[in-house]
Parts: sequence; structure tokens; C-alpha cells
Amino acid sequence: MNPNGPIFVPSRGVSSWQERLADPVKHWRAGFSARAMAHAWESAGGWPPEVGALLDAACGQCTPLLVIPEWQTSLPGGQRNSQSDALVIASHANGLCVAAIEGKVDESFGPTVSDWRLAASDGKSRRLAFMCERLGIADDPGDLHYQLLHRTVSALLEAERFHASHAAMIVHSFSPERRWFDAFSLFVERLGGVPNLGMPIAVNVPGAMPLVLGWACGEARFLAV
Repeated sequence: MNPNGPIFVPSRGVSSWQERLADPVKHWRAGFSARAMAHAWESAGGWPPEVGALLDAACGQCTPLLVIPEWQTSLPGGQRNSQSDALVIASHANGLCVAAIEGKVDESFGPTVSDWRLAASDGKSRRLAFMCERLGIADDPGDLHYQLLHRTVSALLEAERFHASHAAMIVHSFSPERRWFDAFSLFVERLGGVPNLGMPIAVNVPGAMPLVLGWACGEARFLAV
């Protein structure tokens, strides 16, 4: 079951992004990712050029068809869905690419898997096993950040649901210092990729779905709006 429901309405501007947040007051502050990302994407009227360039380099020339803020993906185990800051469906010459977008400024990727699974329930254990299987992680993922795992698996699941040719998980960072790029790099390397700012990183995961990871550098001017 799609936790979002099948019916959507056009955006009215950045307020449409705000109202879909888990906490529309606490999470809507200048200098933080939710607000910066909403302004960047609405200003672009589709997707910001740094995101488009990354997907173009991965799949050939891409055209955004649908951008849905705060898209939820159901995962096995637990009660909480994985909530991407945006889900993007784009077309290219060979089909569709579905990308889960994770906005960042100074915010971390949350707890590491080691911290997240403390006093692990059966649901947590089942979810972790599912994510590791989908990503082909055979060794202990304790040093990886949990959010990177579930956001990437969400991209794979949604790409399969839309019968896309490619899946992508892109961090859209507005941090001038590239905060938490080291955590992203560790995740990329664990999946067999080579970290590279602003460029698509192809990684091999089980199954036939090609997976691309990326770090898109957003414009700092959106931190002040």
C-alpha cells in the first residue's frame, strides 16, 4: 500500500512543501535543509541545475516529469515509513529514472546502525536484514548511518514500482563545508563506489536495477531565504 495515496495536487509554492513536513513548524527554519530545498526547487521550476546535471550524466539527458515533496515509502519491520525530502520521476531516452532526494545543510544522517539497533526489536532486525539484502551488504553495517540505508532502499523500491530503468539516491547539500560528506563517502565505498562530488556514482547491488548515488552541491543563497 502506498502510504501517500494515489491522488496529488499541484504545488502552490514553498508552502506546499512546508505543510507536508512531519513537523511543519519545527522543521521549517531558515538555514535548514527543508526550507532551503523547497526554495531551491520551486525557484528552479522543476529541479535545480546541479541535480539535473547529475542525473543527465548518469542516464543521458533527463526531463523531470514529477517531483513530490515528502514522499513516504513503506519498508518491512517497524511502524515508520522512509520519508524522502522529494521523490523525482524523470524521463530519458531509455526509460525512467526514479530518484529519492535527501536535503542537507548541517544536519547529520541520524544515528549509525549500531546506535539505531540498540535494544533492537524483531521489527528492527527484520528491516535491517531486508535493507542489507537489497544493498548487498554482507559485513556488519554498524558504522554506516541508518538514514542512508533506508533512503537508498526506498529509491530502489520506488523505481521498481514505477517500472523505471534506473534508481538514484541523491543528497542535495547546501552546506558550504560539505558537512557529513565523509559519512556519505563511507556508505558509497561500502557499496563498491568511488565518492565524487557532483558526479553520479554507479554502484552494484543485487538484482537488475542500476543504482546511482550522488552528492549535489546546492547554492548557498537559499540558506538565507
